[in-house]
Amino acid sequence: MLDDTGFEGFDHARLRHHGDVDARPGMVDFAVNVQGSAPPEWLRERLAARLGELGRYPGEADERRAREAVAARHGRSVDEVLLLAGVAEGFAMLPRLGSALAAVIHPSFTEPELALREGGVPVARVILEPPYTLDGVRVPEAADLVVAGNPTNPTSVLHGAESIRELRRPGRILVVDEAFADSVSGEAESLAGESHSDVLVFRSLTKTWALAGLRCGYVLGAPEVLARLNHGRAHWPLGTLQLEAIAAVSEPAAVAEAGRRAESIALDRAAMIPRLREVGVRVHEPADGPFLLIQVPDAELLRKKLADKGIAVRRGDTFPGLETGFLRVAVRPAGEVDRLVAALREVGL
Repeated sequence: MLDDTGFEGFDHARLRHHGDVDARPGMVDFAVNVQGSAPPEWLRERLAARLGELGRYPGEADERRAREAVAARHGRSVDEVLLLAGVAEGFAMLPRLGSALAAVIHPSFTEPELALREGGVPVARVILEPPYTLDGVRVPEAADLVVAGNPTNPTSVLHGAESIRELRRPGRILVVDEAFADSVSGEAESLAGESHSDVLVFRSLTKTWALAGLRCGYVLGAPEVLARLNHGRAHWPLGTLQLEAIAAVSEPAAVAEAGRRAESIALDRAAMIPRLREVGVRVHEPADGPFLLIQVPDAELLRKKLADKGIAVRRGDTFPGLETGFLRVAVRPAGEVDRLVAALREVGL
């Protein structure tokens, strides 16, 4: 379904809503998809070792080292890497590409659409129907910029790489939001290791490594396209600790650790789905991300009741293409799922 939404009609507050506002300190957090409350000890030690250098500006050597680590991690050249202060910063750069018409495939993360609209770019919403796959998707041929998530937030659908590639057209730039790709076993269906002149792949380091407060990410793409994104950017866009973190988590040992975490998430997800269904919750599948899209009779009422029990879940009605009745819950280990299921039984659906 195609929804050509004009500038006057879009709801800024809904597009800007994110799960962090649903989670207060002390709550059992199913609203935010960050894994853990802090980076692992070895990463904290790496960052702490650089604290004594914060009196000087980050140097070119630090940036080069981080870019080289990312490039090696994905088998790309260094000039195909642009470092970001979080993927959201990269989405804010998209209007610099000068699109005449951008198509955003929904339901999906809302920051790309918001950034494009705020940058004066006309946006066509391409709304997927359940089960939210790309089968038969119709994107306007006039769209010279297309944004798709993989795996997609909030549906947890992992699109096949070939289905993503089929969105390419001459004169079009394809933006693939792979913020959660390292949470998928084997990083299946990722395009991060492929060099295309018309594809940008955005990667976040926030989720797996619990770096939400440091803001770290990068985008992979053709050097000339990255240069257009980077044009007009402030000097020293990333600090010393951000550069150190990016370099550290791109090293082979860290990539292997992320792979083990992805396998653990897959096991937790497989265990969590039947437990939610046992208490009457509808869980959307296929699901391959570190979160689940669920459907209940009165999502807003349930969200408030769970909050009263100290459990945070993410509202789903702020995602274009989702009707009322949807929530998103992060995949969590059994102990936290016990708390969620007990609360659901207590408050009822």
